Amino acid sequence: MIDEHEHGYFTEPNSAEVVVARNKNAKDQRLAQVMEVITRKLHEAVKEIEPTQEEWFSAIMFLTRTGQICNEWRQEYILLSDILGVSMLVDAINNRKPSGASESTVLGPFHVADAPELPMGSNICLDQKGEPMFVHGRILDTEGNPIAGAKIDVWQANDEGFYDVQQKGIQPDFNLRGVFRTGADGRYWFRGAKPKYYPIPDDGPVGKLLGALGRHPYRPAHLHYIVEAEGFDALTTHIFDPDDPYIHTDAVFGVKQSLLAQFRKVEDAEAAAKADVAAPFYDVEFDFVLSRKKK
Repeated sequence: MIDEHEHGYFTEPNSAEVVVARNKNAKDQRLAQVMEVITRKLHEAVKEIEPTQEEWFSAIMFLTRTGQICNEWRQEYILLSDILGVSMLVDAINNRKPSGASESTVLGPFHVADAPELPMGSNICLDQKGEPMFVHGRILDTEGNPIAGAKIDVWQANDEGFYDVQQKGIQPDFNLRGVFRTGADGRYWFRGAKPKYYPIPDDGPVGKLLGALGRHPYRPAHLHYIVEAEGFDALTTHIFDPDDPYIHTDAVFGVKQSLLAQFRKVEDAEAAAKADVAAPFYDVEFDFVLSRKKK
């Protein structure tokens, strides 16, 4: 016996409605809702584009190749989500913050969960390569009060645009990574090396798509942070060099104006000695503001 929702012949004008109606008995209502929206929008796109059979098959083969290149070390679909701006949109929707709190951005693929906890002020550049950098600031609440005991997990690429996990045997393990905890004044500081812009993996189907669209694969120079404190929402974010050549065209749309930090070049030997780095060095100051968890 055919249920009422299974009636209806598929036509071009009613295509989405017929497909959605077939899903009436879905056991998961959230799944039904998601598939209704996806089906409706996909059918709208096909009707607007009017692809040829060959074009549609090319799209299917693109998705096939995207899946085939994925493995435990590489997730090409995340890369596709990134370059379409969807990763950043999902991040924005899931990290809406009250006014005054620092904005989030994407985690990225190079975070290492077990980076060592270091004494405040440590040099995370273990191979001593690149231009010295002194990074400092405060962890605050939205009223401007310092947050004691905040955990700051930081990692960055080196002066050639590579993370340690990309250069096993070349860079030391945990190079340019560290975990720090703030004292009563909420201050943090550490030493590193000025990072460089780098390309996202562009040797696969997503990279070819970028090339076909006339887009470059580069991310501007940045430092990654995860900041956590008891009673506050965790913050996953970056700070960016505003003078980077790719600051306005980040391939994954991760740059936000509020996350631009001045990388100030300092020549003064006395200032360098105070920061315990060689001159010249880059001075980077940036405060992070955490929002309180809702009760």
